[in-house]
Amino acid sequence: MAFYDPVHGSEILERISARRAELDELEEQLAKQLAEVRAERDELAVAERVLERVSEQLADERASAAPAPGQVGGRTVMLIPHRAPDVEETMLPPDYQRILAAVRQAAGPGMARQVGEILSVDISVRAKLEPLRAKLVRLVDRGWLRKLPDGRFTTRL
Repeated sequence: MAFYDPVHGSEILERISARRAELDELEEQLAKQLAEVRAERDELAVAERVLERVSEQLADERASAAPAPGQVGGRTVMLIPHRAPDVEETMLPPDYQRILAAVRQAAGPGMARQVGEILSVDISVRAKLEPLRAKLVRLVDRGWLRKLPDGRFTTRL
Protein backbone atom coordinates (compact mmCIF):
# COMPACT_ATOMS: atom_id res chain seq x y z
CA MET A 1 0.00 0.00 0.00
CA ALA A 2 1.35 3.40 -0.96
CA PHE A 3 1.64 5.87 1.75
CA TYR A 4 0.50 9.37 0.85
CA ASP A 5 1.87 12.20 2.91
CA PRO A 6 -0.30 15.27 2.30
CA VAL A 7 2.45 17.69 3.33
CA HIS A 8 5.12 16.21 1.08
CA GLY A 9 2.61 15.30 -1.63
CA SER A 10 1.57 18.89 -2.22
CA GLU A 11 5.25 19.93 -2.33
CA ILE A 12 5.93 17.30 -4.97
CA LEU A 13 2.87 18.41 -6.96
CA GLU A 14 4.15 22.00 -6.85
CA ARG A 15 7.56 20.88 -8.13
CA ILE A 16 5.94 18.86 -10.89
CA SER A 17 3.75 21.80 -11.81
CA ALA A 18 6.73 24.20 -11.80
CA ARG A 19 8.79 21.81 -13.94
CA ARG A 20 5.87 21.42 -16.36
CA ALA A 21 5.67 25.21 -16.65
CA GLU A 22 9.44 25.39 -17.31
CA LEU A 23 9.14 22.71 -19.99
CA ASP A 24 6.13 24.44 -21.55
CA GLU A 25 8.12 27.68 -21.71
CA LEU A 26 11.14 25.86 -23.17
CA GLU A 27 8.89 24.17 -25.75
CA GLU A 28 7.49 27.57 -26.72
CA GLN A 29 11.01 29.02 -27.09
CA LEU A 30 12.18 26.03 -29.14
CA ALA A 31 9.09 26.21 -31.35
CA LYS A 32 9.80 29.91 -31.94
CA GLN A 33 13.48 29.18 -32.73
CA LEU A 34 12.48 26.36 -35.08
CA ALA A 35 10.08 28.70 -36.89
CA GLU A 36 12.88 31.29 -37.21
CA VAL A 37 15.31 28.66 -38.53
CA ARG A 38 12.76 27.45 -41.08
CA ALA A 39 12.02 31.02 -42.17
CA GLU A 40 15.73 31.76 -42.61
CA ARG A 41 16.22 28.54 -44.59
CA ASP A 42 13.33 29.56 -46.84
CA GLU A 43 14.92 32.99 -47.31
CA LEU A 44 18.25 31.36 -48.21
CA ALA A 45 16.53 29.16 -50.78
CA VAL A 46 14.94 32.26 -52.34
CA ALA A 47 18.32 34.06 -52.27
CA GLU A 48 19.94 31.09 -54.06
CA ARG A 49 17.29 31.16 -56.78
CA VAL A 50 17.67 34.94 -57.19
CA LEU A 51 21.47 34.61 -57.37
CA GLU A 52 21.17 31.91 -60.03
CA ARG A 53 18.83 34.09 -62.09
CA VAL A 54 21.03 37.17 -61.72
CA SER A 55 24.12 35.13 -62.64
CA GLU A 56 22.36 33.84 -65.75
CA GLN A 57 21.28 37.37 -66.68
CA LEU A 58 24.81 38.71 -66.19
CA ALA A 59 26.22 35.89 -68.31
CA ASP A 60 23.66 36.69 -71.02
CA GLU A 61 24.52 40.41 -70.82
CA ARG A 62 28.25 39.67 -71.04
CA ALA A 63 27.66 37.43 -74.02
CA SER A 64 25.60 40.13 -75.71
CA ALA A 65 28.24 42.75 -74.88
CA ALA A 66 30.89 40.70 -76.65
CA PRO A 67 31.71 41.88 -80.12
CA ALA A 68 29.02 40.76 -82.48
CA PRO A 69 29.13 40.74 -86.23
CA GLY A 70 27.33 43.62 -87.86
CA GLN A 71 26.43 44.47 -91.44
CA VAL A 72 28.12 47.29 -93.31
CA GLY A 73 27.53 47.67 -97.02
CA GLY A 74 26.19 44.11 -97.18
CA ARG A 75 29.41 42.73 -95.63
CA THR A 76 29.66 41.13 -92.20
CA VAL A 77 32.06 43.05 -89.99
CA MET A 78 33.08 42.64 -86.35
CA LEU A 79 32.06 45.47 -84.07
CA ILE A 80 34.72 46.70 -81.67
CA PRO A 81 33.46 47.57 -78.16
CA HIS A 82 34.48 50.78 -76.44
CA ARG A 83 36.96 50.34 -73.65
CA ALA A 84 35.21 50.38 -70.26
CA PRO A 85 35.95 48.98 -66.80
CA ASP A 86 33.61 46.04 -67.38
CA VAL A 87 34.83 45.32 -70.94
CA GLU A 88 37.85 43.07 -71.04
CA GLU A 89 40.43 42.95 -73.79
CA THR A 90 39.39 39.34 -74.43
CA MET A 91 36.09 40.68 -75.78
CA LEU A 92 37.96 42.11 -78.77
CA PRO A 93 38.26 40.02 -81.92
CA PRO A 94 41.53 38.03 -82.06
CA ASP A 95 43.06 40.33 -84.74
CA TYR A 96 42.61 43.34 -82.48
CA GLN A 97 43.98 41.48 -79.46
CA ARG A 98 47.12 40.69 -81.49
CA ILE A 99 47.43 44.34 -82.54
CA LEU A 100 47.23 45.49 -78.89
CA ALA A 101 49.88 42.93 -77.94
CA ALA A 102 52.13 44.13 -80.78
CA VAL A 103 51.79 47.78 -79.68
CA ARG A 104 52.77 46.72 -76.15
CA GLN A 105 55.68 44.73 -77.56
CA ALA A 106 57.06 47.69 -79.51
CA ALA A 107 59.85 49.55 -77.77
CA GLY A 108 57.82 52.66 -76.89
CA PRO A 109 55.19 54.28 -79.11
CA GLY A 110 55.27 52.86 -82.61
CA MET A 111 54.21 53.73 -86.10
CA ALA A 112 51.83 51.46 -88.02
CA ARG A 113 54.87 50.11 -89.92
CA GLN A 114 56.56 48.97 -86.69
CA VAL A 115 53.37 47.28 -85.50
CA GLY A 116 53.08 45.64 -88.94
CA GLU A 117 56.62 44.30 -88.68
CA ILE A 118 55.87 42.77 -85.27
CA LEU A 119 52.71 41.18 -86.75
CA SER A 120 54.62 39.96 -89.84
CA VAL A 121 52.51 42.08 -92.18
CA ASP A 122 54.13 42.82 -95.54
CA ILE A 123 54.61 46.54 -94.85
CA SER A 124 56.09 47.16 -98.31
CA VAL A 125 52.62 46.66 -99.77
CA ARG A 126 50.41 49.65 -99.02
CA ALA A 127 47.26 47.52 -99.46
CA LYS A 128 48.39 45.39 -96.50
CA LEU A 129 49.52 48.27 -94.27
CA GLU A 130 46.44 50.50 -94.63
CA PRO A 131 43.96 47.96 -93.16
CA LEU A 132 46.30 47.63 -90.16
CA ARG A 133 46.44 51.42 -89.81
CA ALA A 134 42.62 51.51 -89.95
CA LYS A 135 42.42 48.93 -87.16
CA LEU A 136 44.89 50.93 -85.06
CA VAL A 137 42.77 54.06 -85.54
CA ARG A 138 39.62 52.09 -84.66
CA LEU A 139 41.30 50.97 -81.42
CA VAL A 140 42.17 54.62 -80.73
CA ASP A 141 38.55 55.67 -81.40
CA ARG A 142 37.27 53.01 -78.97
CA GLY A 143 39.73 53.99 -76.23
CA TRP A 144 42.01 50.94 -76.39
CA LEU A 145 45.03 52.85 -77.75
CA ARG A 146 46.31 56.43 -77.90
CA LYS A 147 47.56 58.13 -81.03
CA LEU A 148 50.27 60.67 -80.38
CA PRO A 149 50.43 63.93 -82.42
CA ASP A 150 53.34 62.54 -84.42
CA GLY A 151 51.20 59.59 -85.62
CA ARG A 152 52.69 56.94 -83.34
CA PHE A 153 50.45 54.58 -81.39
CA THR A 154 50.78 53.61 -77.74
CA THR A 155 48.75 51.76 -75.16
CA ARG A 156 46.55 53.58 -72.71
CA LEU A 157 47.78 54.04 -69.15
